[in-house]
Amino acid sequence: MTTLPPTDWRKLQNGSDIRGVALEGVAGEAVNLTPAVVTTLGQAFVTWLAHTTERAIADLTIAVGRDSRLSGPRLMAAIIEGMRSLGCRVYDFGMASTPAMFMSTVTPGFACNGAIMMTASHLPFNRNGLKFFTPQGGLGKQDITAILAIAAAGEFPASTAPGIVQSQDFISVYAAQLVQTIRQAVNHPQCFEQPLQGLKIVVDAGNGAGGFYAAKVLAPLGADTTGSQFLDPDGTFPNHVPNPEHPSAMAAIRQAVLDHNADFGIIFDTDVDRGAAVDAQGNELNRNRLIALLSAIVLKEHPGSTIVTDSITSDGLTQFIHDLGGVHHRFRRGYKNVINEAVRLNATGQESWLAIETSGHGAMRENYFLDDGAYLVSKLLIELAKSKLSGRSLTDLLAPLKEPVESQEFRLMIQQEEFQAYGTTVIEKLQTFAATQPGWQLVPNNYEGVRIACQSPAEDGWLLLRLSLHDPVLPLNIESNVAGGVAQIQQTLLGFFQQFEFLDLAPLTTAP
Repeated sequence: MTTLPPTDWRKLQNGSDIRGVALEGVAGEAVNLTPAVVTTLGQAFVTWLAHTTERAIADLTIAVGRDSRLSGPRLMAAIIEGMRSLGCRVYDFGMASTPAMFMSTVTPGFACNGAIMMTASHLPFNRNGLKFFTPQGGLGKQDITAILAIAAAGEFPASTAPGIVQSQDFISVYAAQLVQTIRQAVNHPQCFEQPLQGLKIVVDAGNGAGGFYAAKVLAPLGADTTGSQFLDPDGTFPNHVPNPEHPSAMAAIRQAVLDHNADFGIIFDTDVDRGAAVDAQGNELNRNRLIALLSAIVLKEHPGSTIVTDSITSDGLTQFIHDLGGVHHRFRRGYKNVINEAVRLNATGQESWLAIETSGHGAMRENYFLDDGAYLVSKLLIELAKSKLSGRSLTDLLAPLKEPVESQEFRLMIQQEEFQAYGTTVIEKLQTFAATQPGWQLVPNNYEGVRIACQSPAEDGWLLLRLSLHDPVLPLNIESNVAGGVAQIQQTLLGFFQQFEFLDLAPLTTAP
């Protein structure tokens, strides 16, 4: 048995992931995700997996992949060595995507017992982290807590012989699966092999791990990918934040589409579990528009399906889904929350084929409820190809969607150590206050914070106030169907919030 020096492992947990600082270079951020720490985490995962599956460590096969982060190669070597030292087989996938790592556990010929993706999603260059998978899906918060407890104990089974490490080009296997999915779904006799022929599609990978999509998915399908950008992995992320929600990222892909007269644009986050798109006119297909587009596709394939989304989706989206014969189930923020709710609904007999957040995290029942940006984009491309063959436009599907005139989010900091109790009090008092306001009405069946319909002619919108899960923040979302409506709701709320001395109201009083 090996005993390791004590470490505060709990600080590495970030919900169902592990996140930490892997590189120096940012003031006030001390490195806590070192090669030694990662070696121990790999050993802890193998130990946990052997226990939960009741298998000998020597019988386990674990796949490891990484995104483009500068710390990736060194940390990946450390985690591989840690697991190999305990006797299991390790597949080194090199550059990979988070969805591909899960797929390695269910793909014939690999069927890994577990998989690890080294990524910190869109966070800055100095961060890194770990996402864990088994054939049942991504690990949950309790699993991560258990793995960290094993790491903290630092006691691992002795190995009679080290395991073997094999390099595998799994991203090509994963890409080939996407190619086959698109071919079979379009299924047109005149262009079966190349259903995207005649379409110019540009990809922006943000210098993350998604560059493979242009050469390994789009090109075999016949698409012209001229104008694709930032495909080369670069952990300094020199061109824009690798986050499809960020304005600079969307501006970059919009401009690329317009500059190259493309039919479609695709953008991924660093590890490709999220994606967004742009139409031929440079219009963004993200947030409510992305959810609406995918909902329209899903409801054609599965009439009556429930679409599970996070809490900040618009009223117009609800009406859009309802008019297509679907059910909109607005749930809590957090992609795991949304996915788990869809899984729960299916278990009760209520069919749900799509679970998606406005952030772009989306998962489909047909694809293991895996939040896979490349798979969601592939669903859009299937519809794009079908639309072209029938003389339509993909975005014709969005014609009935009523979008808000104004939409804004304010993040109100709670300057109080016991922020959760304080934030809960603010939310409770807002419910009471809302009952006194003309035209304000609490929205029923709300699963997070308080959502209020603001129905006066000058407001014509809604607000949602909720408490962040981990941070001392009350995010406030306001939408309105009339010009000036957000400011009107904002002004009413400012008067209410001024009674709370530990609430920073600067975001509400500063002009945008």
